[in-house]
Amino acid sequence: MTITFRRMTPADGAAVTAFLASNRFPFHVNAAPDEFQATKRVAEGRFWSKESQGYWVELGGKDIGLVVLEDLEDDNPVFDLRLAESQRGRGLGVEVVRALCRLAFTELPEIVRFEGQTREDNIAMRKTFLRAGFVKEAHYRQAWPAADGSRLASVAYAILRSDWENNTVTPLEFNDLLLDA
Repeated sequence: MTITFRRMTPADGAAVTAFLASNRFPFHVNAAPDEFQATKRVAEGRFWSKESQGYWVELGGKDIGLVVLEDLEDDNPVFDLRLAESQRGRGLGVEVVRALCRLAFTELPEIVRFEGQTREDNIAMRKTFLRAGFVKEAHYRQAWPAADGSRLASVAYAILRSDWENNTVTPLEFNDLLLDA
């Protein structure tokens, strides 16, 4: 089956609220948004505004999650992906992220790169990024606040339009500048 996306509109507000409030997202800052918090995010325009656009992630005609494209006024948008708990661990991540790249690079012809971030301990998502052709570009130490008050690293991955178009991966040289001994 093929992953597809359905653009969200304000008419989806109640469904978005229900989805967020009925699933846990352990690797997000707010891992378990309640109905009030979810409703607030919907009312603030998080899923349909000049800067962001939400989509339902569909598989076989069934909604399996949602994704929000953010920073749409830049040529370097980022995404926030949330799969339903029942859909995780099924090996869908790579297919979802690849389909998301197809959506982003075809619907937004001006973008030059596409980025996602996750916590350092979200190993499944980090492997998904790599398998989908993304390159690790940053490791922001102690940048992600956890629910227990600790801070974890935020790890950023991106794919270049040229790499997506040519099915290549352009490596990044992290140690391009070294101090003399």
